[in-house]
Amino acid sequence: MTADLTRRLTELIEEHEVPGAQVAVLAGGEIAEAAAGVLNTATGVAVTTDSVFQIGSVTKTWTATLVMQLVADGLIELDAPVRRYLPEFRLGDAAATAAITVRQLLDHTSGIEGDLFLDTGRGSDAVARLVAALGEAGQVHRPGELFSYCNSGYVVLGRLLEVLRGKPFDEVLRERLIGPLGLRQAAVDADEAILFRAAVGHLPGAPGQAMRPAPVWALAASNAPAGARLSMSAGDLVRYAGMHLAGGVAPDGTRVLPESVARAMTRPQVALPDIGYGSHWGLGWQLFDPAGSGLFGHDGSTIGQNAYLRIAPGGVAVALLTNGGNTSALCRDLLGELLFEHAGIRLPEPARPPVRAEPVDAAWVSGVYRSAMAEHVVEVDSDGRAWLRTKPLTELAALVTPPARVELVRLRSDLLITAAPARGRHAVYALLGGKGNGNGEGGGSGARFLHASRAMPRQE
Repeated sequence: MTADLTRRLTELIEEHEVPGAQVAVLAGGEIAEAAAGVLNTATGVAVTTDSVFQIGSVTKTWTATLVMQLVADGLIELDAPVRRYLPEFRLGDAAATAAITVRQLLDHTSGIEGDLFLDTGRGSDAVARLVAALGEAGQVHRPGELFSYCNSGYVVLGRLLEVLRGKPFDEVLRERLIGPLGLRQAAVDADEAILFRAAVGHLPGAPGQAMRPAPVWALAASNAPAGARLSMSAGDLVRYAGMHLAGGVAPDGTRVLPESVARAMTRPQVALPDIGYGSHWGLGWQLFDPAGSGLFGHDGSTIGQNAYLRIAPGGVAVALLTNGGNTSALCRDLLGELLFEHAGIRLPEPARPPVRAEPVDAAWVSGVYRSAMAEHVVEVDSDGRAWLRTKPLTELAALVTPPARVELVRLRSDLLITAAPARGRHAVYALLGGKGNGNGEGGGSGARFLHASRAMPRQE
């Protein structure tokens, strides 16, 4: 199996212009691993199965697992206000500060402005200092109102762990997950990652030029609980997934979570807009569930690196780690094949623009929508064509999402989709709220949110 897996991975990274990748498959109690390409195009060092890649926001499931250990130990209640355990927790909105619960942080329904990547240094107080800075954070929506992906909320969860366990987040991660799981290719920061063959992210070059290694290796340490720094091999990532498949039991028999708590993490908590991001969110996990399969997992993105983890009931897990290029297309092709082969799960076809799209309702879609990272302007020209102009608002945003103007077409009454793909996928944007005619159409005040995993409020 390994030889075939290596051959297929090699073919697909060339097809999708991915510099390097790892894949690991857990099936039938056995793990197969493969690697292909290079860790860094500037050095040409080959990817091996013991190399480490950043797993990005897949880290959030690790943070959620650690929080659920607190639940199992009787140290917190999911529906208790966060301030019961973190009295220093403050947001710009006093009512939201008092109301937000631990559950709402786990399932991304807190409404906290989500992408506050403040660099508070590399010390053991980095997470605490970012949480202290949230006193200026805005509120995107009322707590519990809807799903809006929130990195900041997971930083708060990381601080909750630090306070209740009495140790910095990285130490809690090592002692309560990395150690008990027996993981050998895992690093919590750059100082540890350099001891391994570590991948470097790659960003698109100028038109007509090749990808270039990213000028920054990782996000700020303050965002570690949300996915800033944790790195590992694909093999170790599926070993972690295997613990969840086994109802919270590590390979050596160590119980990491009670079975009832592990299962609770995959129960739907909130439905998602139909943007290709999954159907629901659980307590940390993305729930994909095509055709009722029970498929769950998480994706992760850092600066030029992308990670994908899919877990299927019945003992199958697949992890794909990459360092640039058309990674969404690679994921769709490779993970689609592996999940069908080993779990009988056929992934749904990704959304594509209709051959003949209906006109866009200008009154419903036009407007300025803003997140902490970027301003998005949707406008409809005199020919009836819709356009999305994106303006990054931070240096980090400019690094990963440069200014762009792309055409949008109507996918559904409440959905827009990019006319051309980028990095292997057509992005889908949902229009939520506002005064329409009941089916997502305009005719009133226009949409309240433009939603692309983050709910971006309309500004004007």
